Amino acid sequence: MSRTEKFLSSTLPASFYWFNEPTRFQTGNGLEISTDEKTDFWQRTHYGFRRDDGHCLFTRQTRDFTLTTHVEFRPQTQYDQCGLMVRVDAENWIKVSTEYEDEHHSRRGSVVTNLGYSDWATQDIPSTHREMGYRISRNGNDFLLESSYDGQTWQQLRITHLHNAEETLEIGVYACSPIGKDFWCRFKTLEICENKWGH
Repeated sequence: MSRTEKFLSSTLPASFYWFNEPTRFQTGNGLEISTDEKTDFWQRTHYGFRRDDGHCLFTRQTRDFTLTTHVEFRPQTQYDQCGLMVRVDAENWIKVSTEYEDEHHSRRGSVVTNLGYSDWATQDIPSTHREMGYRISRNGNDFLLESSYDGQTWQQLRITHLHNAEETLEIGVYACSPIGKDFWCRFKTLEICENKWGH
């Protein structure tokens, strides 16, 4: 099992589909997305609200895997974000990304939502970083989340558990702008392969 998409065609790759399709996107030189206004993924914790309207390009994957992407981005409003998502439904999912805070710092990290409640684990990084690699590896209901500046050296962000993970999951890339709109990002590659966790 190995699949690499560079989004060089003018059409979406076979078996990929939109969840909350953005008004503006294009392929041909990577997957470029410009976000719709006030789009987000979050469930209940601390803030109380429930949001499930960010943009995702998904495919379905059965059993264990490693999902990797490299993305460049131009944030302009607080919380602009893009990265990877693994999803069961609105109340059970994982996302990994860098969320823009201001011109000085951003928050690289992840949200894990279990049974309808989200958490948020972050590391502050300079906002001068405008490209990032992300990787999610599945081993049963456990997941390893990593990031990389160069696509060669990977840093562990967390190991987590998805309580209601099913054998087949929706997996892919996502982008959203909880406060603003027109956040631009380009996913240069998306790779799905055998689980690399522990190798």
